[in-house]
Amino acid sequence: MRISEAAAAAGTTAKTLRFYEDIGLLPGIGRTQSGYRDYPDEAIQRAAFIRRSRTAGLSLEQARALLAVHDAGTRPCSHVRDRLADQLQALDARIAELQALRNTLTTQLQAAATGPEGCDPGQVCSYL
Repeated sequence: MRISEAAAAAGTTAKTLRFYEDIGLLPGIGRTQSGYRDYPDEAIQRAAFIRRSRTAGLSLEQARALLAVHDAGTRPCSHVRDRLADQLQALDARIAELQALRNTLTTQLQAAATGPEGCDPGQVCSYL
């Protein structure tokens, strides 16, 4: 399958497929006699797995590690589950941080609503 067809089948772009090949996430892709890349189904499945991994917030290195488990002949499902649990925990922590930031900004904005009359002239701005 040529690169544009492979990219569409994997849900990504031709540029992304070339990048994955360059960094070794996709094994060397054969070429036709005319020099076009010829993607086998396995490469398309790998690229789709990488795309889904990235969509779930995993890094390329995490995807690489999961592919290495697969390439060693082991199903990586338990490893995937562990990475997804880690990702969810990190996301929950980030959401809590963002909620705390929102609360801080809300308080500061309410203080700023009183106008500059209450500002201390010796400070840059007493709102912050």
